Amino acid sequence: MPTYEYECLKCGGHFELFQKITDEPRKRCPDCRGAVRRKIGAGAGLLFKGSGFYSTDYRSESYKKGMEADKKQGDSATKTGDGAAKKGDASSKKKNQAS
Repeated sequence: MPTYEYECLKCGGHFELFQKITDEPRKRCPDCRGAVRRKIGAGAGLLFKGSGFYSTDYRSESYKKGMEADKKQGDSATKTGDGAAKKGDASSKKKNQAS
């Protein structure tokens, strides 16, 4: 059941009611008996805990194995220092020195 927030038009007071969606809105302030209006609220946020809420939780085993292989291949390339980054850096230094 949602919690509805009301504002009194006479005294300016605020109050909240825990009501069913099908219940009639409150018409009178509990303090001064003045007319009230129901305010539009943001509602409660949802908090998902545990597994099963993300698309990556249901990946196939073949996809997971492929990702592991790609990760291992990427790790080995950075550990061995294949020189691709160094080669690019050296050529850009030569260009800067020439100009």
